[in-house]
Amino acid sequence: MHEDNSCRPEIDYPCPWQYRLIGEDEAAMRAALVESLGEDAERCVLSAGNRSAGGRYLSLQVELIVMNEEERLELYRRLAEHPAIKMVL
Repeated sequence: MHEDNSCRPEIDYPCPWQYRLIGEDEAAMRAALVESLGEDAERCVLSAGNRSAGGRYLSLQVELIVMNEEERLELYRRLAEHPAIKMVL
């Protein structure tokens, strides 16, 4: 199968990047961020996001400078694999 990359946005690195983390426990999500990103967590700007209507889920917005696509994707992978984080957008 031939991949057509013409629809992919062109991103100039380094650049600021945001991840939205969704989970159930804010303290656990903050700990997951530090655990998943290690030293990179120090570069993050973290802000509270929304809560679901029922109050079960909440989101945290994480912003940091990513140096290249490989780093951006690796950070996403580490966050998405952590059990305290239900979803990464």
